Amino acid sequence: MDNFAQQVGSARHAGAASEPVRIGALVVEAPAFLAPMAGVTDLAMRRIARRFGAGLAFSEMVASDDFARSAGGKGGRESAPRALGDGVSPHAVQIAGCEPDSMAEAARLVEGAGADLIDINMGCPAKRVVGGAAGSALMRDLDHAARLIAAVTGAVKVPVSVKMRLGWDDESRNAPELARRAEAEGAAMVVVHGRTRQQFYRGEADWTAIRPVCEAVNIPVVANGDCRSPWDARAMLAQSGAKAAMIGRAALGQPWLVGDIAYFLRSGCERPGPSWQARREAAQEHLASLLDLLGPAQGLRHARKHLAAYADVAARDGGGLDLTSRRRLVESEDTGEVFDLLARLYQCKSEAEAA
Repeated sequence: MDNFAQQVGSARHAGAASEPVRIGALVVEAPAFLAPMAGVTDLAMRRIARRFGAGLAFSEMVASDDFARSAGGKGGRESAPRALGDGVSPHAVQIAGCEPDSMAEAARLVEGAGADLIDINMGCPAKRVVGGAAGSALMRDLDHAARLIAAVTGAVKVPVSVKMRLGWDDESRNAPELARRAEAEGAAMVVVHGRTRQQFYRGEADWTAIRPVCEAVNIPVVANGDCRSPWDARAMLAQSGAKAAMIGRAALGQPWLVGDIAYFLRSGCERPGPSWQARREAAQEHLASLLDLLGPAQGLRHARKHLAAYADVAARDGGGLDLTSRRRLVESEDTGEVFDLLARLYQCKSEAEAA
């Protein structure tokens, strides 16, 4: 895995996005970030994405009330692992909630545990989150949203960002106004997903609709939604005016994609994808880390979505397993068998590279 800065220095040419992203006192050189995704951006995935060159890799959403209730800042059974950042620097943690006091306390605890950036979730469309008056539900009450932002920024010294959607629905696309209020309350960056809450993930993300947000504030704006390739990222930044691209679901099964996009945006050149051996090592590291963090049973259950995605990406690129073996990869409860199948997933292509 090549050094990102060295690669950029040797390949930059006209047309590249060479400006770093300045988030308060935090300077991020690579303008492509891994999005916070519940159940997906575990510590292992974030480590791998950063090593391949992602500028930032955001944690899964941490429920502020659960995290703040726990004595000593250890967090609840679900929240604590999500807030971990060992081996990830800068360490970016997303928190969610609807009460200023618990949001402020969670932010203090997360900062104390080593977070370099805290993101406030005002964009999650999930019913269980919205039903608790958090996530994108906060876009229906900008006064309360502003109070939450003020509580968090007032509680910590590290930069704070706010992730939002275009609005609750097409009749209330108020992202520019929320971004202005966020900046006024001390937020150092905003991230905008180019859909409304009512769209969930249907249709296509509207990158042009993010431009009014960029024009409304002086802090960096990051564009999010449907970025699947380096060329998508270039178009996303051109259409939105954003300073960086955030990659979500497309990184599942290929956490190196975010680094590939960052490299392209910085240098203007595409870099070769990782070798099949490097892919295998990343996938096996991911599985081993989950087993170590969560234990064999829970770790395998959590890993299944990742294993399925690694298999799908490998098949797309000419490798992969037969259907029976693929099914065993995502259903087996034998860790040894899963490791063996994961090695076989990349074996033929790895041998061809070595020949």
